[in-house]
Amino acid sequence: MKNKDNLILITGSAGFIGAAVTKKLIENGNSVIGIDNLNTYYDLNLKKKRLQNIDLLAEQSEGEWIFNKIDIVERKKVFKLFKEYKPKIVINLAAQAGVRYSLINPKSYIENNILGFSNVLDACVENKVENLIYASSSSVYGGNKKIPYFEDQSVNHPVSLYAATKRSNELIAHAYSSNYGIPATGLRFFTVYGPYGRPDMAPMIFTKSIINEEHIEVYNFGEMKRDFTFIDDVVESIFRCCFKPAICDLGFDAYNPRASVSFAPHRIFNVGNSETVDLMKFIQLLEDKIGKKALINFKPLQKGDVLETFADVSKLKDWINFSPVVSLEDGLDRFLDWYFNYYSL
Repeated sequence: MKNKDNLILITGSAGFIGAAVTKKLIENGNSVIGIDNLNTYYDLNLKKKRLQNIDLLAEQSEGEWIFNKIDIVERKKVFKLFKEYKPKIVINLAAQAGVRYSLINPKSYIENNILGFSNVLDACVENKVENLIYASSSSVYGGNKKIPYFEDQSVNHPVSLYAATKRSNELIAHAYSSNYGIPATGLRFFTVYGPYGRPDMAPMIFTKSIINEEHIEVYNFGEMKRDFTFIDDVVESIFRCCFKPAICDLGFDAYNPRASVSFAPHRIFNVGNSETVDLMKFIQLLEDKIGKKALINFKPLQKGDVLETFADVSKLKDWINFSPVVSLEDGLDRFLDWYFNYYSL
């Protein structure tokens, strides 16, 4: 690479958020190293298409891009990559995603979300990384009932293994920040959707089923709410955090500690749209925009699911002078335009 100054490494770069962040960084002239294991948890062709889009963008812009097929569980390969490129900024988005899948294959979550993350952290320490941003999740709020969720709430009652691994990431990252001085920022994402989104999430599942006139499964008999966050807002949040590393809170009160800040250079922020939407309203919006009625099978609440998510993003706004701005109506229009074009409908 010609420009190795402020080189940025993104794990999970073929993923939904990872690919979108990579494009943003390249568009702004940054040099990016991407790694991904390209697993088959969902449609591999979608992941490859994201990478093709990045390749095309890199050819047309000043930013540089190199991709390596590496699993963060492969410790030696991770360390070799860090040693070769010496990234200054690391964005860890690689993980085994999905709440419900954690009920089926828990081992994958332990390996990828805990062991893999620890490999990335160790490599950051050895190579004196100047800024680490890592993906957490709104799922960490688990059994909390106080809405909207804010970062200083207790998050010690997860209701899924996926959520437990994400909370573990926050605790482990804090320990590394404390022991080794690595500035680390954990971002709790709230139901991210948009073009090139994950096929295992509700927006893609519902859209496909409505178009194909297939039944969709709606849990807790539709009595659920979600804070849907458009991908561009998530990308902008990550982008700004890249260039504002976490710092120690000089006013940290050890007698009354807050979870979002620390005596160590570690911060936690919600990234959500600050609007909680009834799931049935969300389905109705899709019906209206697609022009077809959904065929619904109502089911009881499934293990691991939470009833409602709703983000307080005031801390994010204070930190990077930005909070999500794309409305659900606008976001769904942009998502559906992409969907119909991508699948040639």
